[in-house]
Amino acid sequence: MPERNVVERARQDEREGKSPSTQAGEFVREEIEHVREGKHGARSAKQAIAIGLSKARRAGVKLPPPQSGPEEVRRRAGRDSEKGKNPKAEAPSRNRSRAVTNALKREGSQAVSHKALSRQAHDSAGRRTTEERSTAARKAVATKGPSGLKQAARKAARTRAGK
Repeated sequence: MPERNVVERARQDEREGKSPSTQAGEFVREEIEHVREGKHGARSAKQAIAIGLSKARRAGVKLPPPQSGPEEVRRRAGRDSEKGKNPKAEAPSRNRSRAVTNALKREGSQAVSHKALSRQAHDSAGRRTTEERSTAARKAVATKGPSGLKQAARKAARTRAGK
């Protein structure tokens, strides 16, 4: 169950017109924190992200299932989205819940180290086309607002100065 403040931040993002993936980012961040705190582990950065996205869908974030990838993954994501539309749906069995938690507790926390997340982001960006990255950047600019733009410009200037 996601923490109340995480759900509230996601709702705030929705009110501000941010994309579903940005809203889901709150849940992914929460999951990364859980692994870092030692609540449970993860086998890889991808797994930690997937758990966060699943929680987001079940909490009602309108995040579509992936267009490509294994059929089972797409089907499960669709099932999570359905649960998000109907929050009173049947809860998972206690035995299954406990089994999943215990399995995750046996995993380590290296999956969410700075290095592992950086590598995951880099690989992920490499699979996107220039046009996709450019479109995402334009959309980000549209939803940032004046203070966000100013902050981004300062960061960009610092980044350029470092090179």
